[in-house]
Amino acid sequence: MRFLAGEADVVVVGAGHAGIEAGLAAARLGCRVVVVTLNLDSVGNMPCNPCIGGTAKGQLVREIDALGGEMAKAADATFLQSRMLGRGKGPALHSPRVQSDRRAYQAYMKHCLERTERLHLRQGEVVEILTEEGAVTGVALQTGAVFSCRAVVLATGTYLKGRIFIGEVYRDSGPDGLFPSVALSACLEGLGIPLRRFKTGTPPRVLRSSLDLSQMTPQPGDSDPIPLSFETRALPPNKTLCHLIYTGERTHEIIRRNLHRSPLFGGAITGVGARYCPSIEDKVVKFADKEAHQVFVEPTGEHSEELYVQGMSSSLPEEVQLEVIRTLPGFERVQVMRVAYAIEYDCCDPRQLLPSLEFKHLRGLYGAGQFNGTSGYEEAAAQGLMAGINAARALQGKAPVVLPRSSSYLGTLIDDLVTKGTDEPYRMMTSRSEYRLLLRQDNADERLTPIGHDIGLISPARYGAYLEKQALIEAELRRLRRTTASPGGALDRLLEQIGSSPLQQGVPMTELLKRPHLTYDLLAPHDPGRPSLPREVREEVEIKIKYEGYIARQQRQLEAAARLEHRRLPEDLDYRTIRGLRIEAQQKLQAIRPLTVGQAGRIPGVSPADISVLLVALEQWRRDGHA
Repeated sequence: MRFLAGEADVVVVGAGHAGIEAGLAAARLGCRVVVVTLNLDSVGNMPCNPCIGGTAKGQLVREIDALGGEMAKAADATFLQSRMLGRGKGPALHSPRVQSDRRAYQAYMKHCLERTERLHLRQGEVVEILTEEGAVTGVALQTGAVFSCRAVVLATGTYLKGRIFIGEVYRDSGPDGLFPSVALSACLEGLGIPLRRFKTGTPPRVLRSSLDLSQMTPQPGDSDPIPLSFETRALPPNKTLCHLIYTGERTHEIIRRNLHRSPLFGGAITGVGARYCPSIEDKVVKFADKEAHQVFVEPTGEHSEELYVQGMSSSLPEEVQLEVIRTLPGFERVQVMRVAYAIEYDCCDPRQLLPSLEFKHLRGLYGAGQFNGTSGYEEAAAQGLMAGINAARALQGKAPVVLPRSSSYLGTLIDDLVTKGTDEPYRMMTSRSEYRLLLRQDNADERLTPIGHDIGLISPARYGAYLEKQALIEAELRRLRRTTASPGGALDRLLEQIGSSPLQQGVPMTELLKRPHLTYDLLAPHDPGRPSLPREVREEVEIKIKYEGYIARQQRQLEAAARLEHRRLPEDLDYRTIRGLRIEAQQKLQAIRPLTVGQAGRIPGVSPADISVLLVALEQWRRDGHA
């Protein structure tokens, strides 16, 4: 018997990283929100690793923060260790990464949801999406409770028909042995949403006291930890160490000998796994020439003795896992607390979605996170934020927020998904962006905070602080352009020490700073008029000066591409009628229905010649008097 349990504007299905951001964004924008999760104790769970950020993922987290999301603040509040990856490379590849306390992170996020106005956090299993005349009208829970609504965000993670594999043992389950969501898959397929199977995995967890850490290489955090959130003024000193070890030939030999018992190679697992986060048995097979693979030993929390063995994800039988892990340095007497497992789950083809993350054929239904075929907490949170924003805006009669790929990794992520799709769990990488020098982690606020303010997720106080920071940056750039460095004395001695030629005449400080090995802080004793500025301002000033030419060149590339991004495509254009388009291009364009010529050009199977034909057709369309 079904009964009306409540009314909402937006219902979010799932309270992982996507569901959290979706629920918070919609509620903060004025909607009545119900977030339904299978288990309240799994809100914000981190089953794969206890980290937020990393290569390209750190950029995503800073973008989420710049738009008004919560992930960065939670990571800072629960941090154990912070590192800026890629420091030895250019600024485009600098990526912050925070080791968080897993349980503290969950508690922070759950409390945040509980304290948010207009948001109701509810335990339960959604088994049906209710619709009328092609639009969402509510959700039904397994208990018969119904919540009426006008928008639903599906953020089901790995729970949707989840199945866990440990060797020959498998069972229907969500991550960490929690209940899966089973009935919802049939409902979605009944609504015309075809699903497919993807697969991911988790590493074993072990007891710290059973390891000999002296055999491992310590991995300390940075001495000057940099917060993930632009609102966090500073982080305390690092609280913990991680450790690095390597697999060896004995490890690999045991794995090879037992491959026939792996469901990954035996055929029991049919889901497609992540290319960039493979299991240890997958690595041994695919990289047979490698003598060793990195393994990171990472703490779960400040008040826990449980350690992640990152890099050892596996679906091998438990006894084989134990034999394998005991070959690692310092693991000879290891006590395993949780064995590794693989997990299969249902997800959708994201090409069914508009760039707003709303389904094309079902008004009010949005997808986010692993349901859209991605992997990673950060990718999930980014999509959840945008799905929550756009669900709220749609109900308020406002246009969706669609970030171009030139503005952010977040825009690149969503554009890749809805335009190209993905045949495996999608992971964000810096190489996926054509504009990565413009999309740095340090300038995410410059790129996106004005948008977050216009949307309504950035407070006036925070926006004022952002404007003050930008003013300091511009003022210092102007001062440095006007300030002349003179030859001779201590400055020439400094140049000689770093292997740079002495000055022959006075030059602007901006030109001097462009020299290799010279930094803004190194020049401080030779710049008496320099003001006292925060670290983030000094960093931004230095990058803008040192990489001025490269940034300008990439900006010109962006502006050229933007002309195609601004050419809108008619919603009712029948690509099958355009003469000169190849059949494959007709089929792809008709199926995906891109919004702009730029998006059309990124569809696999649509060539530059097809775009030329399309531009001619658009011009004829305009001459014929169409809008």
